[in-house]
Amino acid sequence: MKKWAIPITHSLKPLKFLSLLVYRKFGYFATHRFLYMFKVINSKEIYKNKWMRLREDIIERANGVKGIYTVVEKNDFAVIIAIENGMLQLVTQYRHPIQERSLELPMGAWPEKPNANPLDLALGELQEETGYKANHIEKLGFQYVDNGASTVGAHIFYATDLEFVGKNLDEEEADLESCELSVKDFESKIVSGEVTDATTIAAFALAKLKGFV
Repeated sequence: MKKWAIPITHSLKPLKFLSLLVYRKFGYFATHRFLYMFKVINSKEIYKNKWMRLREDIIERANGVKGIYTVVEKNDFAVIIAIENGMLQLVTQYRHPIQERSLELPMGAWPEKPNANPLDLALGELQEETGYKANHIEKLGFQYVDNGASTVGAHIFYATDLEFVGKNLDEEEADLESCELSVKDFESKIVSGEVTDATTIAAFALAKLKGFV
C-alpha cells in the first residue's frame, strides 16, 4: 500500500489531512488508532473495592455513534513459568465465578501495593504460592487479559534455578495447592481441556514460542 493510500471513510474526510501526517510519521496502525479512538463524553464510578474499580463511560465513536462502555479497572499482575529439571510448577485453586477448581500457573497481584515492581511481584508470588525462590528470572512479555472489558494485564516471567524455602499463603488462599507436572503432561492437559485458564495457556504459549520451554 502506498503511503498516501490509507482508507478514509466518508464521515472522516475532515480528518484526512491530519491523518495523512500521522500515517507518514508513524505508519498505518498508528493512524488507524488515531482515526478510531472513542471520545469520552462522561465517565462515572459505579463500584470500587481494594481489588477493582468499575466505571461506566458514555462514549462517541469516530462515526458519531454514541454508546455506553463499562470498564473493569484492575491492577496488573504477574504470572510465572517456573521450571526445574523439566518439571513445571503449578497451582490448583477454587475459582468462585466458575465454581470449579482450576489448574494454573502461579500468578497474582498485590492490592495493597498497586505500583509494585513486576519483578518483585513475580518473585513474591512464586514463593508465596509454591514455596520456591527463583535464583534466575527474566521477563518474557506483557499481555492484556481481556482488553474488550478490562484494563488488567499480565507481566509474564520465566524462572529457573529454583530453591525451596517454604510457602507463605495469604489467608484468602487457604484452598490453594501446589503441584508439578512435566511439560509434556501439562501440554496434554491443555489439549484435553483440563487446563481452561486463558492466562495460563497464553503465557505458556509465549514461553514456548520464544524457545524457553
